[in-house]
Amino acid sequence: MRKSIATVSLSGPLSEKLTAVATAGFDGVEIFENDLLGGPLSPEEVRLRCADLGLGIDLYQPFRDFEAVPADVLARNLRRAERKFAVMERLGADLLLVCSSVAPDAVDDDALAAEQLRQLADRAADHGIRIAYEALAWGRHVSTYDHAWRIVEQADHPALGTCLDSFHILSRGSDPKGIADIPGEKIFFLQLADAPLMAMDVLQWSRHYRCFPGQGGFDLAPLVAATVRAGYRGPLSLEVFNDVFRQAAAASTAVDALRSLLLLEESAGLSALPAAPVPSGIAFAELTAADTEPLRGVLGALGFAHTARHTWKPVELWEQGEARILLNTGVSGRRQGPALTALGVETSAPDLAARRAEAVLAPVVPRRRAPLDAPLDAVAAPDGTEVFFCRTGQPDHPSWTGDFTDVPPSALPGGPGEPAPALASIRHIDHIALTQPWHQFDEAALFHRGVLGLAAADSLDLADPYGLVRSRAVASPDGGVRIVLNVAPAPDADDTRLQHIALATDDIVGAARRLKEQGAGLLPISANYYDDLDARHEFEPGRLATMAELGILYDRDGDGEFFHCYTATVGRVFFELVQRTGGYRGYGAQNAAVRLAAQHLRQQ
Repeated sequence: MRKSIATVSLSGPLSEKLTAVATAGFDGVEIFENDLLGGPLSPEEVRLRCADLGLGIDLYQPFRDFEAVPADVLARNLRRAERKFAVMERLGADLLLVCSSVAPDAVDDDALAAEQLRQLADRAADHGIRIAYEALAWGRHVSTYDHAWRIVEQADHPALGTCLDSFHILSRGSDPKGIADIPGEKIFFLQLADAPLMAMDVLQWSRHYRCFPGQGGFDLAPLVAATVRAGYRGPLSLEVFNDVFRQAAAASTAVDALRSLLLLEESAGLSALPAAPVPSGIAFAELTAADTEPLRGVLGALGFAHTARHTWKPVELWEQGEARILLNTGVSGRRQGPALTALGVETSAPDLAARRAEAVLAPVVPRRRAPLDAPLDAVAAPDGTEVFFCRTGQPDHPSWTGDFTDVPPSALPGGPGEPAPALASIRHIDHIALTQPWHQFDEAALFHRGVLGLAAADSLDLADPYGLVRSRAVASPDGGVRIVLNVAPAPDADDTRLQHIALATDDIVGAARRLKEQGAGLLPISANYYDDLDARHEFEPGRLATMAELGILYDRDGDGEFFHCYTATVGRVFFELVQRTGGYRGYGAQNAAVRLAAQHLRQQ
């Protein structure tokens, strides 16, 4: 289906928005009136710009407070409409969105509303224009889509139809099944927006918190499927009012928008994207730094061994169990200190995973490759983290580990000599936590769902001493891949946003004690936390004292327990040791405020 987007969904002047929309790959736009009124381009120039960019103008909007008014007000409204029709003719737009009235002089009279809308449609038809009547969720007398349709049906004019808007329908809890009662040819337009589920005034909810499909809590797929089954053949169009999107770069927002429509089409059964298996695990995490010595010390204390180096790149492989960390000294000048720049995900079909990623507009990472290097495809996540599709150590596919050569065993990990002593076991990477740029948090959740097939948990607000940290986890159904997406309290914190790697162990006390004995900094936790923990839970004798000594935090749910502790931060990176028991699937979110406060104190 054709794909369109309202210019109000993007930031910047109209000319910049149009370029971003066309570059992303949309077929058309809705011109939001304020964008035209506030810009220097005449309607004719906008029309030519759209034509040059290959964009159709699918809708002009909005025309407000028209129907069910006294005769003198109607006369003024019709005069206003004639002026808008003239602008639309110059613009080359043939569909006008009319919102249900919120005016105090509108009366609750469907017959009057239908008659006046019929007069408007008569005038519009003389200009080759159609009217799409939409129920605003906060409309004075018409606030549901089925009510708007009854008025359109009563007016019975070929140039008058209805516009369905997913936000106005789903925010009121209306059942989209009733769309089946509307003839497809009378559904003139379909506008789409998602939103987080919030208990607030619907107008403020609409004006500030809409987001692209798949980024909120609405189930849009049944609504879209019902509209298409009814016979609708117009564009799928996004109309999103969002404070963050209005400040973010239009180009990246437009790509995110189109990705959301591609995934919505797939979930509604309207198209088929290349399928790919959900990743089964994390193959590696890559840390980049000009000086890796501080990281070497922490990895050594954690029990990792430097096992191999890349055949021609300045990259070292450190391993323990199934956990693999790459240290890369080929650092870009823009990086400040150690940073987590890439991760590899295990998949049974790397080629299919890469094909799907490209189909949903994930930017492919260009790679220099030597003739004998293993094929390794990667795409960039919204925050710039590179995601590699790996099949490690399997006979049926070249493994990325084949690009590395072994180094001599070590007495202390990282140094030459005899084999390292037996250490408390780290089994694998439990999860990766990435703090996102403030304007890409929702985009990141959609990216990881659409590209990797990860399911997103509910968004949480975590208390930080300087504000709130939004957090949302995405994970595979079996927990083999877990990624926690965070966004810092302040936009200007982007360049210092922290990232961390959580390592799974069966013996967190032994692993933490070894860290302490090796002189690696463990994050100290306030004694007040353990007093509270003692009040809330009962532990076996001596257990709580050991946890306090090592800075181990604790959480439990109905399925199991969670123990975790943290290293000191190196650059932008720190490590977390985690031990899960039973079926615990969380991340110790209730302890986040304690950890964040401790990290701030450490940095002072």
